[in-house]
Order: sequence, then structure tokens, then C-alpha cells
Amino acid sequence: MSTWLLLILVVGVNYVVWGTVGFLRLCDETIGRVVFGARRRIRRRSSGDVDGGYPRAEGRHRKRVTVCDIAVLMAAHDEELVIEHSLRAISALVPVQQVHVVSDYSTDRTVDLARSAGANVIETETNVGKAGALQEGITRFELAKRFEAVMILDADTQLDPRYFEVVLPLLDDPDVVAVAGSAETRWHPRDLSLFGAIVVAHRQRIYTLTQRLLKFGQTWRGLSATHIVPGFASIYRSRALERIEVNPPGLVIEDFNMTFEVHARRLGRIAFTPAARAYTQDPSRYGDYVRQTKRWALGLWQTLRRYRPRPGLFSLMLAVLIGELLTSSIFYVVLPLTLLVLGGSAVAVLAGLDGFAAVRDQIEQHVSLRAVGLGVLLPDYLLTCCVALLERRPRYLYLGLFFMVMRVTDAVIALYSLPGAWRESSNGRWVSPTRRAIPAEVQDHSAA
Repeated sequence: MSTWLLLILVVGVNYVVWGTVGFLRLCDETIGRVVFGARRRIRRRSSGDVDGGYPRAEGRHRKRVTVCDIAVLMAAHDEELVIEHSLRAISALVPVQQVHVVSDYSTDRTVDLARSAGANVIETETNVGKAGALQEGITRFELAKRFEAVMILDADTQLDPRYFEVVLPLLDDPDVVAVAGSAETRWHPRDLSLFGAIVVAHRQRIYTLTQRLLKFGQTWRGLSATHIVPGFASIYRSRALERIEVNPPGLVIEDFNMTFEVHARRLGRIAFTPAARAYTQDPSRYGDYVRQTKRWALGLWQTLRRYRPRPGLFSLMLAVLIGELLTSSIFYVVLPLTLLVLGGSAVAVLAGLDGFAAVRDQIEQHVSLRAVGLGVLLPDYLLTCCVALLERRPRYLYLGLFFMVMRVTDAVIALYSLPGAWRESSNGRWVSPTRRAIPAEVQDHSAA
């Protein structure tokens, strides 16, 4: 197996293709902002009119979506450690009377804290799961009838102060029916163990690479090929939400299903900008990470089983994506054993394992340690260095040395979860990862 083939397995055709499209989008939008700025300065000089803010679609006479047109819907289950901070953050951007919380059979102070924050609160009589709680909130609060759009916000998530400033212009396009938020994990290494920091940093690396190299290109102009609008901080137009089956039976999560429904029903475009940042709390314990990742992987496979492909860009993109996911997962599962065999010659000789050399020789006919080092380990670490630069976090430079363990973990989970799409059905119950209390300095910064 050549170094170049290994490199393709690590980087992926999707990253190359959509990363190129994303680069073209970046160039297009940069030129657009320059032209828009020049036109605005000319108008300002000629008429004295000041048109500040982010560039919006011009020449279209329609009602623009404002913050007052958006309902916020939050499903929560035992979130007392984080919900108060999240509600304080969203209430600084949206009138609190537009914030709606569905407590899914919480047994802690979630309900009391949400009511104290001024949000509209209802409780479910049993544990119905996140999708069930969202559906109940949409129905009982009549959100799709009362508001132009609905934001789905997780209880551990806080929006960047500029979130609506950059998202609302995207909704000026009537073809846009959903806007995906840009995930940023909020973590404080001094509050975590080394392994906890590795787990959280690995998740942020996934966010950074997939959002910048996949989703950014997949949502350029007339394109709409992204496979997920994450349910942690995203907006759906109400007319589309009314046609989406939010809680079909048997699915463990709602994100993939709602996104696939947008494509399958041809409801409109999905938009995305990396500037629509929202800060979430990802697992810092390995067991929590495995359980959450397994739930996400199972949700993807279940949705694929339910989805009926239709000719188009989305189905083509999805086929390539799943093909790469399966191929790379198999590769990463086999990788540790391959490295053990290729690098264990001396130990085998000392242990007197006569058949080991024959096995090693067979493997070396297809792949060598040099090829693995140059085609897998080095490019993977260089991707981590790029993330460290983009995120301005030098810690990635040493934490990234351990990310290969997490990639193998992800691969095992992806393959292990696949048969479950036919064997397992969600019972509606959900358990959030172990939450970490929000540090006081972060709360003070958010309040400021």
C-alpha cells in the first residue's frame, strides 16, 4: 500500500473536494465584502445615509427576520449545573419571553432554575427523550404558528454575542430554511486531567476540520449538501419545521433525521457560516465520550436505514461520505495490530516466535512502517497543527500526539454501531454526559 493511498485514507476525498469548494467560497465572499464596502462608502458620500452591519441581500422587498421573530426551544434533562448560565447567555440576545424550556422528566433543580431565569417552562410526565421533548415544546407552545423561525438550543450551550448578527442575513434568502450553528467546545485544561484534555481537544479538532473543510463548502450559494444541522444551536424556519417529522419512532437522536427530512422533502437550502459560533460542553471522561459518540453513530446509521435516496447532489455526497467512513474505520481498527506486527520484530525474536517473521513479511508486502509514518501519522499530526493555528491553542501540539488513540476509538464505535441500526430502537430515554460546573471567570465574562 503506497504512502499516497494511506494519505487519501487519512485526509479523504471529501475534505479535498469540499475544502476546495470552501476556498472558492471564501474568495467569493471576501471579494463580495470588498465590493459591498465600496458601494456603501459611495452611497454614504452621495446621500449621507449610513447602512451599517453585515451585508444583506439587496433589491428584495420582503420582511426580514429579526430576533423578535425567533423562538428559542431548549430540551433539558437534569442540567442544573449548566442551564442557568446558558439561559443567562441567551437572554442577553433574545427577549426572555421568547425562550422556552422543556424539562424532560428532570429530577434535579433544572425546572426551578429555568423558571427563575424567566423562561417559559413545561415538564414531560415521563422521559420521552430529546426529540420527544422538542416535539412537545413545538406543539404545546405553538411555536411554528407564533414565530417565523425556531432556534433549537442545547442546555449546555451559549451563543457567541455576534451569533444573530451573522445568522439573520442568511435568512434573508427565502430559499434558506435552516441555518447550522458552528460548534466550539469550551474547555479549561487546568480543570481537566491530561486524558480529559485529550478527549475534549480531539472533539474540537473534529469540529474545526468538518466545519471548515466540509460544511463551509457544502453550503455555498445554491449548494445544500451538508448531512447534519446539529441540534445544539441551529435555526429552522417554521414553515419547514411544520413539515419535518421531528420525532419518528425508533431513532436515538433527531439531528440527522431532521436534516435528511429537509433534503428528502426538498424544503429548501441549509446555510452555514463559521462565524455563527456557539460554545458547548463536550465530554471530558472517556466513558462519556464513548457513550455519546456511540449514540451519534447509531443515530446516523438509523437515519440512513430510514432514508430513501433521491438523485441529486446530497445523495452523491452522502454515498462518498459513508464509503469513506467505512473504509477509514476499517483501516484505523486494523492499524494498531499492523503497527504492533511491523514494529515488534526484535521482541518476537527474543520471545522465540518463529512464525512471527512470516506474518510480518506478508504484511510488509502491502504496507511498511515508513509508509504508515509518512502517509498516516505525519499528515494526521499536521492537520492537528493546522487546528492549533486556527484555534490559537498551542496545547494541541502536544495533545495531538495522543489523538491517534481517539481516532481508533471513533473507528471502533462507527463499526460497532452499524449493526445496531437494525437491532436497536430508541426507548426515548437519554442521559447527558457528566457536566462540569461553569468556572466563575467564564460566567463573569459572559455577563459582561
